[in-house]
Amino acid sequence: MAVPTIVITPGAAAQAYRAVDAGTAGGAPGADFGGVLSRALHDVVNTGQQAEAKSMQAIAGGGNITDVVTAVSKAELALQTTVAIRDRVVQAYQDIMRMPI
Repeated sequence: MAVPTIVITPGAAAQAYRAVDAGTAGGAPGADFGGVLSRALHDVVNTGQQAEAKSMQAIAGGGNITDVVTAVSKAELALQTTVAIRDRVVQAYQDIMRMPI
């Protein structure tokens, strides 16, 4: 069963931020900026789990090696993106904490 992936582009993130800022999110689950981030993190976890499943299939003698490499590459890219976003958030927090009052 394929899990649909949600790709978050900078434009989609900006649109979610504007919706929350304007109060037009409507209270729908996942419509706020936190919901977008939460879905993105769940997608990263799912991508990693899919890569692990494909790897296990290949180890067991089944599966296509091209599918394994593709799944592992997607998981690696998703993890790198998540780490980059985390680093930016931490840096922004540190910059805010250094601001004079």
